[in-house]
Amino acid sequence: MTQKIQAHVSEIKKQVVQEFVQLIKEHPVIAIVDVENLPAKQLMDMRSSLRGKAHLRMTKHRLMNLALEQSGKKGIEQLAEHFRGMPAMLFSKDNPFTLFKILKKSKSAAPIKAGQITPKDVLVKAGGTNFAPGPIIGELGAFGIKAGIEGGKVAIKEDKIVAKEGDIINAKLAGILQRLEIYPMEIGLNLTAAYENGQILTKSILDIDEDAFLESIKQAYTDAFKLTLGLRIPTKENINMLIQNAHKDASALAIEQMIMTSENKEQILAKAEAQATSLKNKTETQ
Repeated sequence: MTQKIQAHVSEIKKQVVQEFVQLIKEHPVIAIVDVENLPAKQLMDMRSSLRGKAHLRMTKHRLMNLALEQSGKKGIEQLAEHFRGMPAMLFSKDNPFTLFKILKKSKSAAPIKAGQITPKDVLVKAGGTNFAPGPIIGELGAFGIKAGIEGGKVAIKEDKIVAKEGDIINAKLAGILQRLEIYPMEIGLNLTAAYENGQILTKSILDIDEDAFLESIKQAYTDAFKLTLGLRIPTKENINMLIQNAHKDASALAIEQMIMTSENKEQILAKAEAQATSLKNKTETQ
């Protein structure tokens, strides 16, 4: 009986691996996400919001590793290095940058609990609170937060970082932060890396500042335009300006060398007349 159960379980695992292998082969973009601490309701909401864009699947680490190794895609097994917390796989045909943006926008702020690791520096900003004077001043002071009384309420005197990125939060600090309505955590799917066309794209690569990126492209275009204009390299963008500049240079040269054209004849005659008047004045003076 035991052997039959074990054989049945093994067969199920093989089937799961094959399902993952098939999904990997069918989708050009494979991403690893961390679903740890994501409540069931939010997970269902995320599945719903991703419908038509990506397919989310979860199983044991070892089975996902086997699927990556058996998929036959070059270098994809390196995705296993980016398993974090409770990893799951996203299978998509969307651009990985678009996918990351969708997941990032869908996140919501949440309070941090005792024992959790803070994903960023936790800042308590100066300003008023709704706390009445009392023990809370001492509780704040225990974490280096300077506080006093203003208008009958507790006020924080200056900004204070109470935890650094990567710190484990204890119960007292978690309670203080929640009372201050400071929510350092984010609820959502945390994408750690994605695979596309043989490349592993990490979170640091995918998480770009779109405004800054657009400005850098605009600046690069401006610099390239100025360079081609200065070196007189014709392009479809600068050809009109190059022709205008060439016309100005030719006109200036013609006037300087007294070469008459239909465009500059009045200027040439005026220049000749001015030179003749100057010569006449000098002769009469002598």
